[in-house]
Amino acid sequence: MGKYNVLIIGGGSAGCVLANRLSADGRTAVALVEAGGRPTDPDIAVPQMWPFIQGRDFDWCYETIPQPGTANRRHAWPRGKVLGGSSCLHAMAHVRGHPEDFASWADATGSSRWSYDGLLPGFIKSESFSEGQTAYHGTEGPLPVYLPGDDVNPVISAYMQAGQSLGVPKLSDHNGPELIGTTPNSLTIRNGQRVSAADAYLFPVLDRSNLTVLSGTAALKLLLDRNRVTGVEVLQDGKIQTLVADEYILSGGTIANPLLLMRSGIGPEEDLARIGVPLLLRREALGQNLQDHLLGAGNVYRSRKPVPPSKLQLSESLMYLSAENLTRSEGKPDVVLGCVTGPSVSECFDAPPPGEAYTLLFGVTHPTSRGVLRPSGAGLDDKPLLDPAYLQTEADRAHFRRALEYAREVGHSEAMSDWRLEEVLPGRNVRTAAEVDAFIARAAITHHHPVGTCRMGADEEAIVAEDLKVKGLDNLHIVDASVFPTLTSGPVHAAILAVAETFAEEMISH
Repeated sequence: MGKYNVLIIGGGSAGCVLANRLSADGRTAVALVEAGGRPTDPDIAVPQMWPFIQGRDFDWCYETIPQPGTANRRHAWPRGKVLGGSSCLHAMAHVRGHPEDFASWADATGSSRWSYDGLLPGFIKSESFSEGQTAYHGTEGPLPVYLPGDDVNPVISAYMQAGQSLGVPKLSDHNGPELIGTTPNSLTIRNGQRVSAADAYLFPVLDRSNLTVLSGTAALKLLLDRNRVTGVEVLQDGKIQTLVADEYILSGGTIANPLLLMRSGIGPEEDLARIGVPLLLRREALGQNLQDHLLGAGNVYRSRKPVPPSKLQLSESLMYLSAENLTRSEGKPDVVLGCVTGPSVSECFDAPPPGEAYTLLFGVTHPTSRGVLRPSGAGLDDKPLLDPAYLQTEADRAHFRRALEYAREVGHSEAMSDWRLEEVLPGRNVRTAAEVDAFIARAAITHHHPVGTCRMGADEEAIVAEDLKVKGLDNLHIVDASVFPTLTSGPVHAAILAVAETFAEEMISH
C-alpha cells in the first residue's frame, strides 16, 4: 500500500476533520483507517430516528459493567462503527460548552491553545451558522449549524416560556459567551436531514489523489521500535497487513484508543499482564479518568391534548441552569433540563403511548465521579470492561436531586398548564430524598458523552502532552474526546471538532 506521511486511525468526527484538513495541500499523503464502512442505512439521515438506530450493524454496541449508583444496571453505550463515527448516531445538538469549561484544560496542560479563546477559531472555522457571521459564529465552515425558529414544537416553546416565567434567562443560542438560559438547540441538520462529520468533512474531498480512505479496516495493534511507531497492523478482508507512515494519529475515541494502545503493549502493567500482552511502555493512567454525562429519563407528563410530532429531532431544547437558583445568568451551569416531544424513559419504566405524553429530562453538567476502562482480553472482539462509576459522589447525587427539582418546577408551572394533565413519573408519591434517589438510580441513562481515558496534561501521569503527542513516543498523537481532561457542560461533539481543527492548523503550520 506504500508509505503515507500521516496515518489516521479512526474515521469518526475528529478523523474526518483531520483527513480533510491535512490533505488539503494536495501533497501530504494521508490515509484514514476505519473499521466500519460508509453509512448506508437511510435512517441515519432522519433526525427523528436517532434514538431508534442504536444497536444496528454500524454500532459497536458497548455496555458498562453493573453500576451500584444506578440500581446495579448495565448501560448500553452506543458508539459509531462507520465513517462519521458517532456523529451518525448522536442527537445532533451542537453545544460548545461554557467558556469556563476550557479553563481547566488550559490549566491542566499549561497551554492557552486549549482555553476557550484558543479554541474559538476552531469552533468558528468548523461551522456554517444559519443566523450569520458574528464574533462567535462562522458561515464558511463545512458543518451546517441550524438554529430552529417556527419549526420548534409547541410543547418545547411552552417549556422555554415556562423557564423564562420562573426567571431563567433567554439566550440567542447555546454557543455564545453564556450558556445558562433557554433557547432552541442549534442542530447539525441541513434541509431536514442529519449532517454527519463524514458528510461535512470527508465525503466532499474523496476525490483528492493524496487521500486514501481504508474503510472496513480494523487496527489490531501498533508496532513499536523504542520511542517510535513503525507501523500499524490492520485486518482488512480477512487478511492481516501492515500500514506504514511518518506520523500516526489515533482518533478512535474514548473507548477504542486505550484498547488499541493496550493491545500494543502500552498501558497499566497489571492490566496488560492479565490479558497476556508484553509491556512495552508503562502508562498506569491509561483508561482512567473515564467520564460521561447522565440524564434522568424522565420527568414524564401525560398531555391534555395530542402532542404534535417533532419536525426536528425530538429533544429540541436543552436548558442549562445553576444549582444555586433558577435566575442566575452567569458562569458554568451545574445542571441541565431537556424537553422531549414524547415519552422518554429508561428500561425500568413503562412509557405512555407516543403523542399522549412529553418528558423533561434532567441531569448534571460536571459530574465529579471518575471511572475506568479495562481490557477483558487482547483480541479485537474482546469487549472492554467499562466502569463510568455513575453517581458515586454525594456532589453528583445532590446535583441530580436539584435537577429533578427544577424539572418539576418547570413542568408544574402555569406556562405548561395548557399541556399538562398529570405527572406520570416520578409521580406525586416520590418526594423524600430517599425516594428521589431511588427513582434517579432507576431513571438515569447515558447522555452519550464518554471522554477522558487518554487525558492531556502537563503532569507525569497524563497520556498526552499539551501538543497531543503521546508521552514517550515521538510520532504518535491522539486527537479526539479521549484527551479531554474534563467534560464540557453539554454534548461534546462541537468541542471534538474544535480540538481537531486546532490540532490540524498547528500540524500544517509546522
